[in-house]
Amino acid sequence: MRHSCPNSTASDRKSCCHDIRFFEGLTVRETAEAMNPRDNAVRALQQPGAGVATSRSAQPPAAGRHPRRGVTAPRPVVNHTEYRSDVDMYESSGILPFGPSRPMRIVDLDEWHDAAPESVQRVARDAQSELSLTVGVATRRPPAHLRPLWQALTVALAGPGTGVPDRCFVSVPDCEEALAKVVRTVRHQPQACVALGQLLRQTSHLDILPGLAAEAAVYSMLLSGTEFHAWLADRGAPRTAVTSERPLVRLHRDESRLSVVLDHPERRNALSFGMREALFEALETAVIDDIIAEVDLSGAGPAFCSGGDLAEFGTANDLVAAYLVRLDRAPWRLIARIHERVNVRVHGAAVGAGIEMAAFARRVVAAPDTFFLLPEASMGLVPGAGGTVSVSRRIGRWRTAWMVLSGENVDSATALAWGLVDEITPP
Repeated sequence: MRHSCPNSTASDRKSCCHDIRFFEGLTVRETAEAMNPRDNAVRALQQPGAGVATSRSAQPPAAGRHPRRGVTAPRPVVNHTEYRSDVDMYESSGILPFGPSRPMRIVDLDEWHDAAPESVQRVARDAQSELSLTVGVATRRPPAHLRPLWQALTVALAGPGTGVPDRCFVSVPDCEEALAKVVRTVRHQPQACVALGQLLRQTSHLDILPGLAAEAAVYSMLLSGTEFHAWLADRGAPRTAVTSERPLVRLHRDESRLSVVLDHPERRNALSFGMREALFEALETAVIDDIIAEVDLSGAGPAFCSGGDLAEFGTANDLVAAYLVRLDRAPWRLIARIHERVNVRVHGAAVGAGIEMAAFARRVVAAPDTFFLLPEASMGLVPGAGGTVSVSRRIGRWRTAWMVLSGENVDSATALAWGLVDEITPP
């Protein structure tokens, strides 16, 4: 994939494949230097609009000419021994032992303001078919004719004052810091991140059940991957699962209204196998009984739901069976099925499965202290409780990608502005 910079010359044509192995610990400018040949690095930074590490590319090639393919990323200009040793090893072997060779590429949208429409359309088509994650960065408000390009990206970051009212963008106070957060995640979990990018491009358009099936397949596949097992090893000895003598889910029915309460506050309502099964059975009542007109879902204690129970992570032996169970006994599938009747009240932590399930509901009401987090990529996984389907339908695949790739908490005010929740009220 080549991102043509309309201000460069034919002699400057270079691949824009930016290997994120060089990025961590570098400023955006240093990243640009690191990803360009030594003899072109300074000139690249002197060009108008240079700043964010992006394509070192040119005008579309003349008819009959084709850009060079398979360009090996140059060694970094800045003196970071760690990265140089990586390059030496990988260039000599041609093998990346941990995942895709180029899991992420960056597009500096500032440099595209004067691009011809045909160039924009061409690169947008390339981005749509790109395996790598594609991250756009804008420090100035991009003109409207760049819309096909930014819509084709995995996510786009917008700096202060850009005022881009488009859900493809995430407004950040500092583009360098925001980009570094994404780079850090992708650098350590490239397989999961690339899988996430491709999954979101599918699930945001598929119907609910096919979307859940795609997500469950990717999630189950990653359970057998090296990144998840590395996370398990780093975690150390698994925690002991905490059991409860009382029911994990409380039900109360008042004629046509069903109240469902997650009730394991000692574990911040972590979604264990037992709670998942109890919640499924509770929601199944509403699916079967049409007299139930309203289903209210909430959580007891300091948090609505802290996500999957980490004590149970890595315990699945049969991943095919795990895939089928994740589809067949998924409470989130039932919430999606009866979503017009479901209201969810969240407070405290709504992490992982917590927000993924809630986002299927017709209405989500948040307490002011609520925060939302999708941490799965840090574990070498993708969201597995329907999040690539539900969250992306509420806030778009771009902001969903940001939540997963950055690992950032989203506060209730931002969640309301994005449409992740519908109202903020005190508990």
